[in-house]
Amino acid sequence: MRRVDATEASRSFSALLDDVERGETVAITREGRRVAVIEPINAVNAAEVIALLVGSRCDDGFAADASLSRDAMTLETPRWPDD
Repeated sequence: MRRVDATEASRSFSALLDDVERGETVAITREGRRVAVIEPINAVNAAEVIALLVGSRCDDGFAADASLSRDAMTLETPRWPDD
């Protein structure tokens, strides 16, 4: 894990994000103390999740719960209060 001082992270934030996007984890320090860690997120491919669910055997209760959960999800982005 690479360590970067907060001042340097601020000056080169875009480049730091590029490094994180390529898989690097970066610790941000202030006065030698680690105050934050920026790490890549684990993107999950929806097709992989669907394939896993379709290929798995589950009881009727689980299938019903999964269906209710899917139906309850809101896919729209929340609007700002002033919109």
